[in-house]
Amino acid sequence: MATCLLYRQAPARVPRFYRIELAMNLFAEVSVLREWGVAGGSGQSTINIYGNLREASIAADHHRKRMLKRGYDRA
Repeated sequence: MATCLLYRQAPARVPRFYRIELAMNLFAEVSVLREWGVAGGSGQSTINIYGNLREASIAADHHRKRMLKRGYDRA
């Protein structure tokens, strides 16, 4: 559905990524998939399920804003 990909590359550090994706699941719920880690590595992920698109969108925006404050840039 919608994907936001952020990268952070601080001096003398390994580049990192943070990915947020909204998707409908089979039960008419909206999933917010978040993946993060070192670029080129396997990384970690988590999925949160929300009852409607509005709640999921608010949650995804919250995570996106938090990562932008931590130094990530949009890809």
